[in-house]
Amino acid sequence: MMSDFLKKGFLLGLGAAVSSKERLDKKLKELVEKNELTREQARTVMQNFLDKGESTKDEWSTKQYEQTKEMAKDLGLATKDDVNELQARIAELESKLQVQE
Repeated sequence: MMSDFLKKGFLLGLGAAVSSKERLDKKLKELVEKNELTREQARTVMQNFLDKGESTKDEWSTKQYEQTKEMAKDLGLATKDDVNELQARIAELESKLQVQE
């Protein structure tokens, strides 16, 4: 259920970004046609918009990761590190048992 919620939120954000990019692109083309902006300036504005989107996406991903990690901890779910640690301890105990036999 939670993954559906996250997926819908991500898709909604992606849709808004694509829509904003298309609107910005259209507006920049209009400004270039009216000679209010050069093509180079328009490219720079678009690149800044795309760069900002990338940094926002990375920031969102980091926040989501931290929130998911906290949620797993609150729910008492084992992390990959927990499982690896337990497997190592089991392997160590098994080897000690074999030595005693």
